[in-house]
Amino acid sequence: MDKPYGLLAELTYACPLKCGYCSNPLQLDDYRDELGTEEWKRVFAEAADLGVLQLHLSGGEPLQRHDIVELVRSANRLGLYTNLITSGLGLSRSRAAELREAGLDHVQLSIQSDEQPLSDHIAGTPSFARKQVVAKQVKDLGWPLTLNVVLHRLNIDRIAGIIAMAEAMNADRIELANTQYAGWAGINQPELLPSRGQLDHAEVVVREARERLEGSMEIIYVIPDYYSDYPKPCMDGWAARQFTVVPNGDALPCPAAHELAVGHGIPSANVREHSLGWIWDQAPLFQAFRGDSWMPDPCRSCERKEIDFGGCRCQAFALTGDAARTDPVCHLSPDHGLIEAAVATANDPGRPAGGILIPRATIGRPNRAMTVQPRRTTSTPVRLSPTMLRDKP
Repeated sequence: MDKPYGLLAELTYACPLKCGYCSNPLQLDDYRDELGTEEWKRVFAEAADLGVLQLHLSGGEPLQRHDIVELVRSANRLGLYTNLITSGLGLSRSRAAELREAGLDHVQLSIQSDEQPLSDHIAGTPSFARKQVVAKQVKDLGWPLTLNVVLHRLNIDRIAGIIAMAEAMNADRIELANTQYAGWAGINQPELLPSRGQLDHAEVVVREARERLEGSMEIIYVIPDYYSDYPKPCMDGWAARQFTVVPNGDALPCPAAHELAVGHGIPSANVREHSLGWIWDQAPLFQAFRGDSWMPDPCRSCERKEIDFGGCRCQAFALTGDAARTDPVCHLSPDHGLIEAAVATANDPGRPAGGILIPRATIGRPNRAMTVQPRRTTSTPVRLSPTMLRDKP
C-alpha cells in the first residue's frame, strides 16, 4: 500500500474530562482556531479520494462540535466507515438517534474504571453514571460498541472488574491499552507507569478472560512500551498507513507529532494551505521519517527494521530530544537506560502509593498545576520548563 486507509480527525480539543493520561497537546489554546464545517467536509472528501476507508472522529470530545451530525452524514455519503471516539458526555438519546440516522457506523466509549469513585477521580469530573447510560443507548440503537480503557497504575488492579463491566454492557470489543506517555501522560508518567507485579497480574486476568469470552467479546490488551524488549511498530511506520488532522487543520503522520515538528524545525502541513494528496505525498513532515533511509544504527542494520520501523519517533523525541534516535524502548538503543530508570522507579518498594496527577487543562483556562516540570532528556534524566513540551490513544 502506498496510500493511507485511516484518518483520525481530532475535531476539537474541548473536552469535559480532565484525565491526567490525555495525549492531547499541553498548549491547548494553540488549537482554538478550529476548522469549520465546510472545511472538515472538504478534508473528508479529499481523504476518500486519497483512498481512506476508515474515519475516526475524536478530540477532545467530538460531541462538543455542534455540527457533529452533519459531519457524520457527509462522511457517510462519501462511503467512509465512521467511528465516534467519545467520553459519552453529550450523547443524549435524541442526539444518538440523529447520529444513527446520519449513518454513524460505530461507537468507541472511553471508560476510566469499573467503580464510580475511582472512575470519576481519574476523569476529573463526575461521568461514570452517564457512561453506563450511554453504553445502553449505544446497544439499544444497534451500534457495535467498543470500550476503550487506558490502563495505568491507578486502575490496572481493577482489570477483572472492568472486563466484568464490559460483559454487563454487552460490549462487542474492549481495548485495554496501557498508557502511551505523550502529552499530559508524558508529564504524569512517574505516577502512571505500573509495576511489573501489576502487569503480571493483569496479564493473567486477561488471558483467562479471553479463554472464557472467546466468540462473544474481543479483548485487546496492549502492554506498556517500557516493559518490552522491542518497540511496537508505531502507526505501522511513519506516514505509511494512517494520519491525523488536528482541530486547527495541521496534518500529522502520527497523533503525537505536534512537538516533534516544532523541535526539528520541520514546516507544518495544514489542510487550509495544501490538499491532502500533496501533504501525503510531498509534505516535509510526512517525508521526514518515511521508509528507512533516516535510520541510524542499530536500526539501520537491524533485521527488525521492517517489523518495528525503528519504533516511535515521537517517543524518541520526547525522551532524547532527537526524533531520529532509536526508540529508547528498544533494548539495543544507546538510550535504553532512560527506560530502565523509569521502570526501576515504578518498581521501587518505597514508591509513594497516592501520587498526584496533573489534570488535563480546559481550553481558555490556565492550569495552575503546570508549575510541575515535565521530562525530556538527552543522556540522563533532566527537568525542563513546561513551555518546552506540548504533545501526542
